[in-house]
Amino acid sequence: MTRRLLKELALKVYGEDLARKVWGRIEIIGDIAVIRKPFDLEVESLKPLADEILRSLPYVKSVWAAVTPVEGEYRVRNYVHLTGEERSTTLYREHGCVFKVDIKETYVSPVLNYEHLRIASQVRDGEFVINMFAGVGLFSIIMARKANPSKVISIDINPRAYELMVENVRLNKVEDTVIPVLGDAGKVVAEQYVGTADRVLMPLPLLVHEYLPIAVKALRSEGFIHVYEFTRAMSREEAVRIVEESFLDELRRLGVEAEAVNGRVVRSAGPRRYQVVVDLRIYRTSSSS
Repeated sequence: MTRRLLKELALKVYGEDLARKVWGRIEIIGDIAVIRKPFDLEVESLKPLADEILRSLPYVKSVWAAVTPVEGEYRVRNYVHLTGEERSTTLYREHGCVFKVDIKETYVSPVLNYEHLRIASQVRDGEFVINMFAGVGLFSIIMARKANPSKVISIDINPRAYELMVENVRLNKVEDTVIPVLGDAGKVVAEQYVGTADRVLMPLPLLVHEYLPIAVKALRSEGFIHVYEFTRAMSREEAVRIVEESFLDELRRLGVEAEAVNGRVVRSAGPRRYQVVVDLRIYRTSSSS
């Protein structure tokens, strides 16, 4: 719907030729709207479109352009304010939870809405969960509210994300379940949580391969690891197969018996480029043999 709406508004503002250059979707995060800067359009040329978004969507108070992709271990993009209130913080609601977010300093994406609930639905009563790249806490808090884990260790290296995560844990009254931790996930797990987890989340494609051995060590003798990765492929089915095979090969090299119990495309990220999630069941780790 947000893709179609963006196309309709671009057509109204620019006409058919220029509207073709506008791509992606309108991301609505609380009362902030975000659009992507096309490669061949200047930021200034997006301001009429931003004004039209503000007129057409009365619940939107601020419009920003994302001018870079998500980058680095802090998972942030560069933004330019286009129109409306010049603020980057807002309250974002999802699945009955409320989150304070800062689009300029932390990562949040409504595209992961389904994933947040899908992962929560798999958590069994009493599980000990580690979220290695927790951001402001969406996966962790929704899981705590929708399932019944014993604890969710919620780690992030970004100080601003950690600060907001602490606030969001309080806002959603999950202080007894979600434990925010500021630090590098690899070091935190290695020093405190080896052999403790039933389930590990790795929603950061940039570091997922590097930190996979640590995720395995975090598990008890068996458990689940959820990995997120980008890949290029001719089709969605091929994308899932490529990512599944990549991680299973890597786990075999680590001496780990595993299977991919589920894989799906989370989103398209450009021509023939996909973000994929794979749910891995770990049956035996080298540390348990």
